[in-house]
Amino acid sequence: MRIFESSVTQKIPFLVALFFVYAVMSKFWSIIPFNYHSITPPSITKNFSVSYILVIFADYISDCMKEIDPDETSRAEAFRLWMNAPMPMVTLFKTLDVSRLVRTGKRRGLKFNMLMCWCIGKAASGIKEFYMLPVGDRLIRYDSIAVNTIVSNREGEVSSCDIPFSEDMLQFNSDYLYLTSQVAQSCTNHDLTDSMVIGTSALVKYDIDGAVGMYSGIFNNPFMIWGRYRRHLWKRTLTVSFQFHHTQMDGAHAAEFLDRLQDEINLLR
Repeated sequence: MRIFESSVTQKIPFLVALFFVYAVMSKFWSIIPFNYHSITPPSITKNFSVSYILVIFADYISDCMKEIDPDETSRAEAFRLWMNAPMPMVTLFKTLDVSRLVRTGKRRGLKFNMLMCWCIGKAASGIKEFYMLPVGDRLIRYDSIAVNTIVSNREGEVSSCDIPFSEDMLQFNSDYLYLTSQVAQSCTNHDLTDSMVIGTSALVKYDIDGAVGMYSGIFNNPFMIWGRYRRHLWKRTLTVSFQFHHTQMDGAHAAEFLDRLQDEINLLR
């Protein structure tokens, strides 16, 4: 049911067509047959065209995310137990072997952080719990996943950038480079509210294992943090922390995700 494609470039044709239709209907309403004009004033005709376009766009967005009844999902009991818990976030740590990721990045000229973000999205995309998220007091289902990265902007501060996940790594890389560049220059966050976003923070200058206790009561999204990878004789390792809302998934789902993340790293070519 993936009506809404995640790639930035894949969204453009639909939006261009939508606004082209809007322009035609709004500006050239006079081409509507005479009999229609005889019963419909021009202002109503034009307003109808605007309303019609807005309805189409609302339908387009509502197909991407919708509220669901927790009792009709596998998260019904977790929803009752954890939605109002004072600390519903759980954190797991894992040390990943990123030797292949480092080699692939150097050989193909790809950024380490981009490859990590793509592997995170790829690992999450095969686990159904990642398509649900508690938002406020509701459970929302999404049709697509995005991966967030923190960007250093031109003012010396940081901005947030959501990258739509694509199965095509080169497409994801293209979106990653374009969007992070735009965010760095504009100093404006890029948010994808129609996707379930996995947050990440790469503190690559520092030797850390991760972080816990990041919960404001507003941001319920899963979140990963890592520092710089560690060099061994023939191996490169990276310790990550993965925080998740217990309503969204259990520890077993999170552990499966981390195992899949290692698998995706091992499959890089």
